[in-house]
Order: sequence, then structure tokens, then C-alpha cells
Amino acid sequence: MTSSRWRPKRASPRLPTPLPLLKWRRGRACGCPECACAQRSAVKFLAGGGRRRWRRGGGRHGATAARPWQGPCVLWRRARCGRAEGHSPPPRALGAPGAAPSSGLTPQAERGRMTELQSALLLRRQLAELNKNPVEGFSAGLIDDNDLYRWEVLIIGPPDTLYEGGVFKAHLTFPKDYPLRPPKMKFITEIWHPNVDKNGDVCISILHEPGEDKYGYEKPEERWLPIHTVETIMISVISMLADPNGDSPANVDAAKEWREDRNGEFKRKVARCVRKSQETAFE
Repeated sequence: MTSSRWRPKRASPRLPTPLPLLKWRRGRACGCPECACAQRSAVKFLAGGGRRRWRRGGGRHGATAARPWQGPCVLWRRARCGRAEGHSPPPRALGAPGAAPSSGLTPQAERGRMTELQSALLLRRQLAELNKNPVEGFSAGLIDDNDLYRWEVLIIGPPDTLYEGGVFKAHLTFPKDYPLRPPKMKFITEIWHPNVDKNGDVCISILHEPGEDKYGYEKPEERWLPIHTVETIMISVISMLADPNGDSPANVDAAKEWREDRNGEFKRKVARCVRKSQETAFE
């Protein structure tokens, strides 16, 4: 006769996190049917609190809800799961946190790829906007139609300055993580200016890497910010032509002539560059 005396319910033992789920979270699943079975077994086991016994296909792979870490497919043996044959990663449809991306890239490479796609989309939008609504003082386009990261710009010398009448050609090279980092700008046409070095590289605050200036000369808000666009860059360059910064020169000789002999040797060299730019503007 069965005793009707009340007995306390036994506490369920605390089981460790199943091995396949741990490896699944790290994105190391190979995606073969056996391993996918083990992953689903582990998830079902955790969702049921370890109290329900659950088998997939009658536990034909040797993994059950009560012992989800057992069985050949759960132990991740290459000979059984076929990782050596180059199975693809598990699909995202399983919804596992940290599952390997469908492209087979590492998480860091996947983030870099997404950043590159976003930067390309942003550059395409800015180019379309400039073509639709041109800005006075410059024009912009791609050097190669298949490369959104290399632009060619034509800058018209601002009126009432020594550079008036000039047509200066320059290249903008954007990084893959634009707008987090600034582009590089280089004049192709010869130009004599305190803030343009003799190789044509432009040196202004807006094109400097974001963050603190190690020399303490520039404020962080004066340097590159992700809100800047091609239009704001070109407006700053045109302003630089009209009002050079002689305190932080890239071309020391030009800065010295601009301070000491602005209407003499400096003016003659700029006029020569303007004439040359007019001759080579549309080559």
C-alpha cells in the first residue's frame, strides 16, 4: 500500500551549460546536420529548465535533453561532424547569439564590411546631391566610375583674392571607414600657398584626425568630425585660399613670403600658378 505521507520535492541538480551551446555562442559551429541537432537539443534543454526529456529523431545522434553534452555530434569530433570537409557555418535562422555570419567572415571583418558599405552609400548620396544642387566655387566627380573613394574636384579661385581666375584640380581620397575618419586632399595643379605643401597635400584643421591635438594647437571641435561632408570640406578649402593660416604652415617658404613680401615675390608666384592652372584646367 502506497504511503500518503507528504514528501518534499527534490531540488533539481544545477547542470552546467552544455558544451555545444558554449561553442555555438562563440560562432564555431560547423553547420552539419549532426551538430545542428545538438544545438537544438541544447537550446530545448535550457528552455525546459532541464526537467523535460526531449529527443530529436529518437536521439539517434546520442544526444538527449537529460544529457545534451553526450553523443558524438555534441562532442564536436571532426570525423563524425565533417568539419574537415568544409561545411558552411550554421544559418542565422537558428537565432543564436554570437552565431557565425553567413559570409564566413570573423565578427571584426563583418563589422568592417558593414562600415565600408555604409561609407559607400553615404558617398554616393553626397555625389548625387552635389550633381543635383551644385555649389558655387567648385565642382566634383569620380576619377573612376567604379571607385567611390577617389574624387576629383575643380576649385575656382575665389574672387578678390590672389587666386582669382585660377582653376585648380585636386583629388580627394576617402578611407573605407568614412565619415569616422577624414579624407586626404591633394592638389594636382601646382599651387603656391602656406597651407599646401610642395607635394600638393592640403593641411587644414578640418582634415586632421579626430581627437585631441598632441601639440595642443587645435581644439577637438576644430578637427575632423563625422558631420562634415564634401561640401563643408570644399568650403573650408576655398576659405583657406582667401585667408591663409601663416601660424601653422605646411609650406614654410610660402608662409614666410606671405608674411614678409605678400605683394612682391609671393604675389608673382601665385600669379604664375594661376596662369598655369588656366592652361591645364581641362587637360
